[in-house]
Amino acid sequence: MSLPGGLQTVVVTGQYLTPDGEPRRGSVLIEPEPDALTSAEHGLIVLGGIEARLDDSGRFSLELLATDAAGVTPSSWAYRVTERWPDAPGRSYLLELPAAEPAVSLPGAALAGRTRAAGDDPPGDRPAGADGSRRHAAGAVDSLVYDAREHGLTGDGVTNDQPALAELVDMAGAACAADGRPRVIHCPPGVYSIRDSGTVWRSGLSLIGAGPGATRFVLSNSGNPADPTPLAFFTAIQHGAGPDNHLADCTFADFEIDGSGVALAEYDVLAKGLGMQYVLRGRFRNLYIHHTAASGFGCDFLQDTVVESIVAIGCGRLDSGKQLGGAGLGIGIGGWGAVERLTITGCTAVGNGTNGVFLELQDRDWTPPRGIRITNCHAEGNRYGISDWGADGLIVAACTMIGNQVAGYDVSGLGSTSVAGRGGIVVGCVVDGNVRDGISIGNTPGRYTVEGNRISRNGRHGYRQHNLPGGPAHASTEMVLDGNDIWGNALDGIRVDGTLVDAALLDNRIRDNGGRAAPAASGGGAGVTYTATSLTDAAAAWPADGHRGKLLTVGARTAVVAANTATELVLAPFRPGVTTAWSGDPPAPGTPYSLPGTPAIRAGISLNAPVLSPTIRGNRVWDNQDPKTQTHGLWITTDGSCVAGAVEDNDLAGNAVAAARFDTAPSGGRWERDHGLDGHP
Repeated sequence: MSLPGGLQTVVVTGQYLTPDGEPRRGSVLIEPEPDALTSAEHGLIVLGGIEARLDDSGRFSLELLATDAAGVTPSSWAYRVTERWPDAPGRSYLLELPAAEPAVSLPGAALAGRTRAAGDDPPGDRPAGADGSRRHAAGAVDSLVYDAREHGLTGDGVTNDQPALAELVDMAGAACAADGRPRVIHCPPGVYSIRDSGTVWRSGLSLIGAGPGATRFVLSNSGNPADPTPLAFFTAIQHGAGPDNHLADCTFADFEIDGSGVALAEYDVLAKGLGMQYVLRGRFRNLYIHHTAASGFGCDFLQDTVVESIVAIGCGRLDSGKQLGGAGLGIGIGGWGAVERLTITGCTAVGNGTNGVFLELQDRDWTPPRGIRITNCHAEGNRYGISDWGADGLIVAACTMIGNQVAGYDVSGLGSTSVAGRGGIVVGCVVDGNVRDGISIGNTPGRYTVEGNRISRNGRHGYRQHNLPGGPAHASTEMVLDGNDIWGNALDGIRVDGTLVDAALLDNRIRDNGGRAAPAASGGGAGVTYTATSLTDAAAAWPADGHRGKLLTVGARTAVVAANTATELVLAPFRPGVTTAWSGDPPAPGTPYSLPGTPAIRAGISLNAPVLSPTIRGNRVWDNQDPKTQTHGLWITTDGSCVAGAVEDNDLAGNAVAAARFDTAPSGGRWERDHGLDGHP
């Protein structure tokens, strides 16, 4: 963890050996409790956990902030040390690192009694009583950390632990409200059944487990089928949440939420794993949330908050695709005003009903907020990978968006307020193998930058500029595509279906697109077989991926082709999170099928809408395959135009048919040094 200069630190080293004296394999996780401190000199200090992996000799070394560092408040705190061994049980304990001892060695400190068991009271704080019991009576709290097992939760997977959790939350929340000192509920390993009601959360209260898989919250509502039963929620409509009635200083970390047991007659947006609104200084980390009926992580208006290392799988399972909820991570924005300081990092979202990760402006009259970042995330097999439905200046960096059904990255007016993002930056991402478009942007006033990305093997266009019907049909200004590697997409590399003004296409490499080159096909009878995810026609001789992105028709049913070999079509799931392309059983062997033809023109850059004053410079647009499938470098369609453009220093040679095709002649501007064009248009 990186620290400001001048603070007192302690060097923690360690060597771990097996009983046979061999170096132990594994790691030691060291997490500060709390993870946010205040320094008189440096202000807010946010510490994160750090996992030290043992080297070949079983050693590690770290430099950590002293737990009584001068000028830092609170003045006495501890680190949670969790030993993680793949071949033996570990342990967890709290470790204090006073500045007076600048070096500490583990596990010697634990053996010497310099630690206390995780969740134990500090010395001198034990309640009076012959047995030293830590069970607390309401109103007589003597510790800031509560062991859930000592407050009525069983973790046995059978007992309904929700009433005990709600009682503990109310008690600890009231204690925090009384003295202003945040509390922690620690849930040891176990299966905690949460049935028939959600728990209303309280400010200043954190929920910490022993890690996903170890601490599991299993949600169900069989005793109250109308209740959506989130693990924890606090909302504007139900509880009056708002900027002046918010949750502050809450951490949710190191546990699993299983939402598969919640059944509802119809979709309910509250059927989430976590559903908090108006959170200040929140920390959400190392959570595994899966198979919830609505969004897994569905928290809105997160100020000074970090969301990290959340894995969301199969959430939104009751979302038909029309409700626009049901995300892995779905975050409403705009409630704190023009700036929301939020970082989403290191998260994974797979097979969720709508988005892997989305941001949605919650009131069309609010100012789209700045200050939000999404970094190092993975979105796969969702309807949309990552979506910007209303932020200003969203930064999306170093993310992977693959195999999503509609688009890997989406900017549009698809959200509930029909407000698209604007002014965002997408940089350094891999956007590959999505069933339709790679990056899809529309309904936006513009100023979006797409830079340095790999946009490849998508089932329709690599990048598509368009406006969704029903949303605002903005002319998007000052859009930038700079230095992207755009290749292997089924139709056009870049497709412009919405008006652009002052756009810049700079130094992109656009090659080998237009792979959907196979002619129409049909078949049936002997040799035609189906599985849940494929069609095989033994008599076919299709070009590899020549049908990618096409709509396969089998009687009254359809499926989308994700890829193909000479004789087999690989089919995309009919909705996210399922393992079949069909809503019922696969078609019977021999059932007739048909595939449509393909567009005759599949260009590197296609302008199919008015494009005013563009700069198109330094792009190389070509095809080096055999056979070539990208027909043209640049195409201006009958519905498109290029007016007053600066089209310079592009290399358009080497495409299957010609360097360019102008069904509408460009007008004005300057065209210079474009290799492959015999003359200036």
